[in-house]
Amino acid sequence: MGYYKDHYQVIIIGGSISGLGCAIQLQALGIKDILVLEKHNLPGGLASSFVRNGYEMEATLHEMACIGPKDNRKAVGQFFDEQGVDIDWLPVPETYRVIVTDDGVDITLHDGIRRIADEIGEQYPEEKEKVYDFLMFSHRVVEGFHAASDSEKMGKLTMLRKYPEFVKTMGYSTKEVMDIWNFSDPVRDILSAYWIYMGNSFDDLPFTNYCMLVDDYFTGGSYVCRGFSHEMSMKMEKKAEENGAQIEFCQEVEKILVKDGKVYGVRTRHGDEIHADYVVSGAYPNKVYSQMIEPASEAPEIAVKAANSAKLSMCPVSVMLILRGDPEDLGITNYNIFSTNSLDTTKLMEEGKHLGNWDYLTSICLNFANPYCVPKGHTAFSITFLPTIEGFLDLKEEDYYDLKDSLAKEMMDGYEKLTGNIIHDKVEEIEVCTPITISHYVGAWKGTIYGYAHSMDNHMIARAQMTKEDQYIEGLEFANTTGVIGNGMSPAILNGRLAAKNIYLREKAKKEVAAE
Repeated sequence: MGYYKDHYQVIIIGGSISGLGCAIQLQALGIKDILVLEKHNLPGGLASSFVRNGYEMEATLHEMACIGPKDNRKAVGQFFDEQGVDIDWLPVPETYRVIVTDDGVDITLHDGIRRIADEIGEQYPEEKEKVYDFLMFSHRVVEGFHAASDSEKMGKLTMLRKYPEFVKTMGYSTKEVMDIWNFSDPVRDILSAYWIYMGNSFDDLPFTNYCMLVDDYFTGGSYVCRGFSHEMSMKMEKKAEENGAQIEFCQEVEKILVKDGKVYGVRTRHGDEIHADYVVSGAYPNKVYSQMIEPASEAPEIAVKAANSAKLSMCPVSVMLILRGDPEDLGITNYNIFSTNSLDTTKLMEEGKHLGNWDYLTSICLNFANPYCVPKGHTAFSITFLPTIEGFLDLKEEDYYDLKDSLAKEMMDGYEKLTGNIIHDKVEEIEVCTPITISHYVGAWKGTIYGYAHSMDNHMIARAQMTKEDQYIEGLEFANTTGVIGNGMSPAILNGRLAAKNIYLREKAKKEVAAE
């Protein structure tokens, strides 16, 4: 017990960027008695990098939205600036290039609503202003969501009057709203390219979720860290420790201790029992309620059912490469390419339930955003698809490495066929990441990285409204991608901050009651 005090105000399970974001936000709110327990020897969880034969390779971060330029920061960028987490952000030079062979689409977009509408208008002039109106409409939906989140007392009539776009579309899917605009198939394809990061087909994806993700990229661009995502993790850890948090590595939490419906601490794998008023879990609710609550009888049946009924979102399969030659020598001209034969998102979701034969691929050439990422004469490149977990559930251990090899070959062949760029004979280093990789290294439930799928029956608006009702054990919060905001690294930080806000509000309420 030499590491620990007898009691902390808050224990955070996991030093991921969500957990560290929670710690830093708690400190900003005046709650500083914090212990962070991380099972690995480094912070950040999936926000990390690794080295192969002298080449540093990004583990997960393709690009990060919600940062914004220095003179117009968005929520996460503003949070880092305000808290003194000085990250060397490098702007991604474009929004994306999308290739859809069936509809003859090949276009590159750059951030800025007016600019995107003009770029689409160069190829489809009759739809230029319609695209602009649609993106501005989507932007107003996002403004409405933030207004509703910031002001719980705002009445329905006030919301309807000030933010009609948000109110009128909150119950509709992305497909239903896009159908109203009656875009041509090519233009619909262009506006659907970020589908893979949203984690659901458009006929079941709430339009609010579409707006939240697309607007962030289209109005603020995206960024990467000069020092890879590990720079972000290390600087967040340093800031949390400077502010007084105790962070311990190689300390895995096995149990969350509960008595009479309230948490009172945790037990580590080493047997240390540590007490606290609040516990913030980086583990998914599935694992917490089925395996971590002690005694198990304190796990409410409704919590177990709610976690098990939530549909898991996408898992990663990524081929990470160091290629011989500069990008221009390899015919690579874009940072981010979405390539597919068809952008029928329902069909693509079905493909994602199986292992291989995936039509939709995302390729990233990190050199274009971070010219310092590899030595001159080399290219940092990755090809990714995000399937669902179904195809991996019956995979036999003896077949795993053959599967990794076959998926890597298939995805490289698919990229070469769709773009015409030959890369397989230029490979210097290669690593393949699957859900099994994620589960092995960070323990994410079934290897998922995107939490629960956002769908019409599990809507982010409903999640926001049900925050209090979904707290099944007093003092237990969650800081991971299963939260309200959505999928990805920026949402993970925002969900961590939301957990901190919930603790702060409960502490404030306690003090108000005690003062009466």
